[in-house]
Amino acid sequence: MALVVCMFAGCGSKKSNTSSNANSGTSSSESAKQEETAVPESTESTDAGSDISSSDDTKQLSGKHHVVIKVKKYGNIKVELDADTAPISVTNFVNLAKKGFYDGLTFHRIIDGFMIQGGDPNGDGTGGSSEKIKGEFKSNGVQNNISHIRGTISMARSSANNSASSQFFIMQKDTPSLDGQYAAFGTVTSGMDIVDKICKDCTDTNQNGVITDKSKQPVISTIRVVD
Repeated sequence: MALVVCMFAGCGSKKSNTSSNANSGTSSSESAKQEETAVPESTESTDAGSDISSSDDTKQLSGKHHVVIKVKKYGNIKVELDADTAPISVTNFVNLAKKGFYDGLTFHRIIDGFMIQGGDPNGDGTGGSSEKIKGEFKSNGVQNNISHIRGTISMARSSANNSASSQFFIMQKDTPSLDGQYAAFGTVTSGMDIVDKICKDCTDTNQNGVITDKSKQPVISTIRVVD
């Protein structure tokens, strides 16, 4: 399933036709591997999202945690994660980072004036890790007060509420219309200039913001867990 973040009006002229929801342009007869739409979602098969992973039952983190996303040829993006607000999302993200899951993956979807999305092993929005997690957002019955403003990091998902796995996105611009629909779990504390540069550099994308030439996708060297 392609994990896509829905982009709403006012997020960039290039995406005037991307104000639809995560399922726009798709039908029930489409294959599970579909091109992502204009939402920070994934297009991993949506039915997989009905099975919440066992990671929800493991020891969950609490408090604040810090990671450094090292982007090849760009620099470091430092992020503070809020496990008190989104313990499942933070625990999943930290565990994947510690395992080296993100090493060598990319930011495959770039929309200037909206967000950058990455963490997909397939590099096209259709992949993820082996487990799905519960979506920690209001429309899924979970209180989450982190707003999708500039610098917020959040989990991408398909139309299924519990379909997030490894794909995440970082907001470049305030888009509070995503609040209550996606599991925001932290904030960039340093490195938004890198996010801005990635958005300016990566203009060779399709109508959904995907860099189809994977050799041009910014590479995540590693995500280092500080604490």
